[in-house]
Amino acid sequence: MSNYQPYRSHRRRKKTSAGRLGLAGAVTGAVGIAAIAAGIVILRPGADGAAESTQPTLASQGDSAQPGSAAPAPDTGPPVNFTTPEGYGYSLAAVKAGTDRQPLGATKAPPSGTTYAYADYVLTNTQRRAVLLDFPADLFMPKAEVPKAAQERCMPQAGIPDDMCTLPNHSKVTARIDGAKAPSEENGNPMMPAGASYVVRIASDLPVNADLSADDLRLYVWNARYTSDRKGIQLTFP
Repeated sequence: MSNYQPYRSHRRRKKTSAGRLGLAGAVTGAVGIAAIAAGIVILRPGADGAAESTQPTLASQGDSAQPGSAAPAPDTGPPVNFTTPEGYGYSLAAVKAGTDRQPLGATKAPPSGTTYAYADYVLTNTQRRAVLLDFPADLFMPKAEVPKAAQERCMPQAGIPDDMCTLPNHSKVTARIDGAKAPSEENGNPMMPAGASYVVRIASDLPVNADLSADDLRLYVWNARYTSDRKGIQLTFP
């Protein structure tokens, strides 16, 4: 499935933005064709009072000619299908999770004794038409593994275990599976070609404890655009 480019989720009340459309985010910028060629970053606003929106916030970032390189399909857990109110259809399947001091490339090193959490999943457009490039999955970790300075930023969600929470994060397409075409641009929004599969990496913006185990990380889809009862649906790793 494929990897794409940074998607930033600042949240809370977890307001996700474009990657999660219903995610709280508002389209704060249009990404031109050139921007898409360079890569797309989606920023998810945080819980600082911003209202949730059904539009994504987009910004260009990166210097590669294509968003994600071609790659074979990775092993995944069972795929889960979702349909949005607009009729967009997606399939998501978890690949792996872990920790890394630079999960999305060069970045400011985290403080001693900490690192960043990440997870990879495959995102597929299950329709015969282009759909909005969105990042529905969110990364959760045990709140006990989040440094005290960041615990107030680690937000729980309904239907997800009370001891789990999610930090502000970014999602990025890191690979295009089986020759999938790169996103196109339509009315200022990045669109995923019919049938395309991308590998997406979601990584925390704030550090977690270095001893956090990959087995403690979870991927959930919880936004109302994808789960009408607002309860998180887990993506199971292989």
